[in-house]
Amino acid sequence: MPRTHLHSLIEDGNFPAARVHIGTDTVGVEDSVRICKELDESGRTTLAVFAGKAQRHSHILASVGVSLVQFNPEALTTLNEGGKTPLDIACGSEACAEIIGLLSLTPEETRSLGGKEMRRLYAPVAYWWGEMVTWIKSRSYADCHKWIDEHDDELVREVLKYRNSELLLGVAGHSQIYTESLVFLALRMVNRNPLSLSDKDTKYAETALQWAQLPQFNACKEIVKVLRLTPTFISRTPFPTLLRQHLPKQFVDEEVLGTYNTACTFIKHRKYDKAEAGRN
Repeated sequence: MPRTHLHSLIEDGNFPAARVHIGTDTVGVEDSVRICKELDESGRTTLAVFAGKAQRHSHILASVGVSLVQFNPEALTTLNEGGKTPLDIACGSEACAEIIGLLSLTPEETRSLGGKEMRRLYAPVAYWWGEMVTWIKSRSYADCHKWIDEHDDELVREVLKYRNSELLLGVAGHSQIYTESLVFLALRMVNRNPLSLSDKDTKYAETALQWAQLPQFNACKEIVKVLRLTPTFISRTPFPTLLRQHLPKQFVDEEVLGTYNTACTFIKHRKYDKAEAGRN
């Protein structure tokens, strides 16, 4: 059997394309399972090929690895021509620790955990990105704020940067109805990932602002105003100043500085806004 398209993508290290190729939002679960079970001309599973290409960790790499295991758990114990499992291959090729941990699971353990829990454990950025997508689509902004408040700022930033501007595009497409919580979320997102304002969607080549202004989305004017900001302006403007420019004073004073600006949150903002936070 000739090398499949997925084998080729993984062999070439094109993990973003591999993620799309086996993404259930693209081809469905049954097709993903079928694709991940296909063998190449040497009888190798896609997981075996992946195990030899996983030296450098990335959040996309981890997400692809979880999908390969989820859709074909038996591949964890499948031997290649040299009698090696994917874990043997990964150890021999000095794969990153995250992938070594994933490939150390047994098929029984993966089935017990399930795809969602495996993603939370072994691809946390991809997992939390998916949770944020769900909350934004359902306009559950309180859940978004709660998650941001309760997690390390480094993780929050990585989640917001994952897949470029797609989370901000989600906000742009689900913001017809204005609420202070919605605008506050958009400001928190662009403050931590300013480049999301200028990044373009890979499929439609549109920014979040262009997305928001499409007739089918017709975002509220308050969100459009936020999306008109530039990464340079965001980077130069203290976060408290952004809040006061785009939110009612009462909301900022009572909700942000009261409910959200706990000691932990204040310390996090001081880490990145330094003295500016204390001047406003």
